[in-house]
Amino acid sequence: MNRRVLILFLGFASFAFGQTEKKINYFPLNRVHLSDSDFRKAMQTDKKYILSMNADRLLAPYLKEAGLKFKKENYPNWENTGLDGHIGGHYISALALMYASTDDREVKQRLDYMIDELERCQDFSGNGYLSGVPNGKKIWKEIAGGNIRAATFGLNDRWVPLYNIHKTYSGLRDAYWYADSEKAKKILIKLTDWMVDEVSGLSDAQIQEMLRSEHGGLNEVFADVYDITKNPKYLKLAHRFSHLAILNPLLNDEDKLTGIHANTQIPKVIGFKRIADLENNKEWSNAADFFWTNVTQKRSVIIGGNSVSEHFNPINDFGGMIKSVEGPETCNTYNMLKLSRELYATNPKSSYIDYYERALYNHILSTQNPEKGGFVYFTPMRPGHYRVYSQPETSFWCCVGSGMENQAKYGEMIYAYSDEDLYVNLFIPSILKWSEKKVVLRQENNFPESASTKLIFDVASKSNINLKLRAPQWSDASQITISVNGKNINVAVDAEGYFNIKREWKKSDVIEMKMPMHLSAEQLPDNSDYFAFKYGPIVLAAKYGKENQDGLLADDSRGGHIAHGPQIPLNEIPTILGSSASVLSHLENVNGKDLTFRLKGLYPPNKFGNGLELVPFYKIQEERYIIYFPQADQDKIVMIQKQKAEEEEDLKKLNSITSDKIQLGEQQPESDHFIDSKDSNTGYIEDRHFREAKGWFSYQMRNKNKNAKYVYVLYFDVNNNRMLNVEINGVKVISKDFDGTLGSSPQSLLIPIPESENRKEVLTIKFKSGEKSLTPKIIEVRVLNQMPDKN
Repeated sequence: MNRRVLILFLGFASFAFGQTEKKINYFPLNRVHLSDSDFRKAMQTDKKYILSMNADRLLAPYLKEAGLKFKKENYPNWENTGLDGHIGGHYISALALMYASTDDREVKQRLDYMIDELERCQDFSGNGYLSGVPNGKKIWKEIAGGNIRAATFGLNDRWVPLYNIHKTYSGLRDAYWYADSEKAKKILIKLTDWMVDEVSGLSDAQIQEMLRSEHGGLNEVFADVYDITKNPKYLKLAHRFSHLAILNPLLNDEDKLTGIHANTQIPKVIGFKRIADLENNKEWSNAADFFWTNVTQKRSVIIGGNSVSEHFNPINDFGGMIKSVEGPETCNTYNMLKLSRELYATNPKSSYIDYYERALYNHILSTQNPEKGGFVYFTPMRPGHYRVYSQPETSFWCCVGSGMENQAKYGEMIYAYSDEDLYVNLFIPSILKWSEKKVVLRQENNFPESASTKLIFDVASKSNINLKLRAPQWSDASQITISVNGKNINVAVDAEGYFNIKREWKKSDVIEMKMPMHLSAEQLPDNSDYFAFKYGPIVLAAKYGKENQDGLLADDSRGGHIAHGPQIPLNEIPTILGSSASVLSHLENVNGKDLTFRLKGLYPPNKFGNGLELVPFYKIQEERYIIYFPQADQDKIVMIQKQKAEEEEDLKKLNSITSDKIQLGEQQPESDHFIDSKDSNTGYIEDRHFREAKGWFSYQMRNKNKNAKYVYVLYFDVNNNRMLNVEINGVKVISKDFDGTLGSSPQSLLIPIPESENRKEVLTIKFKSGEKSLTPKIIEVRVLNQMPDKN
């Protein structure tokens, strides 16, 4: 039977396809205590941020939806504009993780209060329902009746309510898993029973239609409920919530990811893997591994992150990554680390940890402001740009929620175990208490400043344990030295990528591993002429000034997570002058400074004659930076600089007369401009996102200075028999036919704004099709205050 056909039946029964049982186990967070390091500091900063937030404001959406009196108003930003309550779920997860990691009683009290209030909401609802989705009862009733109106980022006129409620499910699960809350477990099961009833009258096809809307990892959490209860109805529910449009290509080893919203897909794949492990389904496990391999090896940049403006870019063109200020999203890496953890548990290869380590140091650790707290949404790869940090009273993006969790669970992958094996995966100072073996292991180091680590058995009880030390990919295994109690030993690397030392360990035994680190250069995955540098696993970057970091500390605006400040023209970014084979020779050590190097031989030499100092990227905060440097030989440099200058100048001129703009087909820009639509859909061609409609779609665009003159529309004219009708504040301004003859190059249309409307601060711009046609594929819309030089 064809695998694509077979998967349609998996909602009704479980099949065993092969062995995917866990080969290793993870220690509970309360068994691993972080010692002094950047990771412990980040965790303590996170705890302060979490406790500074007001629980009653986070609970307000739940109390409102339940019909109870709320104690304080919602927080602003995403928490009162449609995604109300999503941070509450993340917050419970973060509290549970933080309590497990620190045993802090204040954290536990806050967690218990959140759970008590959610129980009150659920009890008042009477049917197990619990959510912060505004006026959610109305849409759930519609859905249960088969009235399903799904779009990528909406469902029945709400902003991703399934994604929203997934955060509540996850928070309850984590409160049970990490903080032993039996009350959270009870609420979780009742809420899952509510969902079973909610979809009981829907066909599988109707549920698949519903899953077109972003829904987080609902299949994962329903599988977790099955694991907790062993009731097969929950595993069936997990199957029904597994999105076949994503799963089926992966089962056939097909990468269909280009252009789709990245973080919508990663949680689904975590769910595929979770289900696979629970029913020994090797094919689903392989599908998850295929996804992981493609994303980490073909779609991720040097910091371990992926996506441009939240979407997967083409594997053969990372130009958008360099040009965009919306680089890798933190939530994506948060979820890729979760997927890595699931895959490693059934196949403990060190290559999973190599990726995990890369992403942990260079992306996750870098996304928290270590002094003030605050989390980063986008980490631009655009040279010379900067990041924006959340504030606890203004910012409630998805990456704030996952950010609170990230910094609370640094102990989760340092160690692992199986029977007599103890895996040492990460070189983070910490103390492991393996009570079953009566072992206390202390890890000491100054990594990565010093490329070594020391393990001391503080308690051993003459334990016979096979100690497995990871041989990191970034070090030459033949040069790694290992000593036990001061004496060097010879040991080979096994097939999984570990050194094995099996013996009866005694108290005060000391193992030391020295791992020489080397400089390496890494191109963008498309092999274009942009290079970044690492020392061992640590990504190096250049500080590039603190000027004009507009919105560095985010306000409560819908677009406050984006670094909207001036972009340094790419033609002004220092270029490595020379051949691609010689880029590494441009780096030299800076004496007396740990992990500090100087990049020399840059163009133009009159400006960068002394080179630039490179330091670990995760140590750069509140500054502009360069990770990827352009490279060119002398013949190429003039042509490149001229081309870049022309492109940047054209864009600069257009930006200078733009009051507001929106990239169509991308979640956040459209949400920030309050998209409304009927019978419209998004797509992706020629490396650009677009929206088209059989009906209509509209946005609210800002005319802050009340001097708007034109609406500028960028579109593809690739289809015949298309029609576009445009209204501004209800006034029809243009009707135009398109015959598809202009090809795949973007075209522009300039529409004068009627004098009756151009002084209004908000312009509602509506795009409508004709009666028997669709609109053209529209890429971008701008409000201009004067006519551009070219249109």
